[in-house]
Amino acid sequence: MPIAASAKPAPNSYMAREPNAHSDRAARTTLKRPERPDRPDQDEPARPKGQTRPIEERFLLRVDGQTKCSFSSKETAVIAGAKIKKAYSVVVVTVVDTEEHTTEIINV
Repeated sequence: MPIAASAKPAPNSYMAREPNAHSDRAARTTLKRPERPDRPDQDEPARPKGQTRPIEERFLLRVDGQTKCSFSSKETAVIAGAKIKKAYSVVVVTVVDTEEHTTEIINV
């Protein structure tokens, strides 16, 4: 016995829908992108951004083996290391000379 097909199709989720007022309004509205500010002159050197490596100077200040900053003179690196060591006496603070490959431990 054959199955009779109904005259009205069953509602399917993949069928096209009639546009309503909300979707029609959203289609007419367009979002504008904000304008970009003028680009800086090309003569200026680019600053490091994001995950690019910063330019390191000769003397590195390390706290518990992690490099925190670099200095051009040993005296300024030792002064900064002494301040950290006074504030946090438990950590190991060292100054590394990258040209002579020497390490100095800061004890205060």
